[in-house]
Amino acid sequence: MLLIKNAEVYAPKYLGKKDVLICGGKIEKIQDEIGPLPIDCEVLDAKGKVLTPGFIDQHVHITGGGGEGSFHTRTPELQLSELVENGITTVVGLLGTDGITRSVENLYAKTRALCEEGVSAYMLTGAYGIPNPTITGEIDRDIVFVKEILGVKLAISDHRAPNVTEDELIQIASKARVAGMLSGKPGIVVLHMGDDKAGLQPVFQALDTSSVPVRIFRPTHVNRNKNLMEEGYELLQKGGYVDLTCGMHTSPGKCVLEAKRRGISTEHITMSSDGHGSWSNYAEDGTLLEIGVSGVDALYKELKYMIEELEMSLEEALPYMTSQVAEGLDLLPKKGLIKEGADGDILLFDKDLQLDAFVANGKLFMKEGKILQKGTYEK
Repeated sequence: MLLIKNAEVYAPKYLGKKDVLICGGKIEKIQDEIGPLPIDCEVLDAKGKVLTPGFIDQHVHITGGGGEGSFHTRTPELQLSELVENGITTVVGLLGTDGITRSVENLYAKTRALCEEGVSAYMLTGAYGIPNPTITGEIDRDIVFVKEILGVKLAISDHRAPNVTEDELIQIASKARVAGMLSGKPGIVVLHMGDDKAGLQPVFQALDTSSVPVRIFRPTHVNRNKNLMEEGYELLQKGGYVDLTCGMHTSPGKCVLEAKRRGISTEHITMSSDGHGSWSNYAEDGTLLEIGVSGVDALYKELKYMIEELEMSLEEALPYMTSQVAEGLDLLPKKGLIKEGADGDILLFDKDLQLDAFVANGKLFMKEGKILQKGTYEK
């Protein structure tokens, strides 16, 4: 049991000063004051601190990504402490360009390892190419029978993408959709978006010629160039979802403000880090010019940027990495909210938005800014 007292609670809606009791990994009570308890309980005095839901990062290469500059450019595997120091209590792992030396089975093993280490981890089957790499041999069987798999990953409009046809895209989306219905999952198709001029046109064409619901398609990296972002606004107006990558071309926060300026609902906008994936720049002839590694710190940095530079309130900025992500992944109300019955995923920040405490599934991983629990092989 863990009792957090005197915190300014953002659920992400501001609730005022509250005491929060966590028991059995769940938020048991949220009250103005919770008195002495009849059994021993760790107590954190959060006076002067802000309490929020843990961040949900739905796009992380937990087994590493990259590799486009040959074997030595494969990026390293994610470590638990990286999630802790950046406030990520729930993570969704996926593969990227490399679905050959990286496997879905390896991705599953890492997903399970993170769960065993104490955070919440999910994953996507598939990678950039088709036929989609899977565990069972079919994407729909993966989604139905593997608890942690929420949907499938695919790449379009990119020079590394498999150039799927409209019919192939519709078939993949239809399979994911039905599998999600059968298993009580979102059954989504997460689309890596590249810089190709085709942009989101394959998605618009699939929507025009099929009955696949718009919510099944989840394009990410949409803020990587101006034209693609324009199509992203169009998809939002159709009721679709758009995922913006922190640390990319245009700040996700700026895109949110632009959508609001245009009168477009921002409820289906989410943000993610693309952590442990590689960023790369190519010449016109396709030659690799430079390559590097993205960090999972991007989400936390974007939150601070939105508040400190774009002058958004914490209540306004939080949903894009908490409640709205949970809604899009069908994880509400157990994730993304400070609410009785929700999972005990909680962050405490000081007045300067420095992370002070990290609680995942009711377990304290960071206290007073010091990490208490690291990954199995971390020193």
